[in-house]
Amino acid sequence: MVATISSKGQLTIPLAIRNSLRLRTGDKVDFLLLDTGRLELVPHRASVTALRGMVRHSGPALSLADMDRAVGKGGAS
Repeated sequence: MVATISSKGQLTIPLAIRNSLRLRTGDKVDFLLLDTGRLELVPHRASVTALRGMVRHSGPALSLADMDRAVGKGGAS
């Protein structure tokens, strides 16, 4: 597949590639320049640690035993 760079330096990623990489509007990609002179385009996936602090808990901290009991109750039929 061939794509053309615009006068602003923009490149349109062909639809087949976007679909294959499951890229959507607003997603980020990483450009990796290899020692061989080749370029790899890979989806930028944030690490799980980026989710830290997204959910707030206002109550008291639970002990591991309390969490185990809650998980056990949720799994019971």
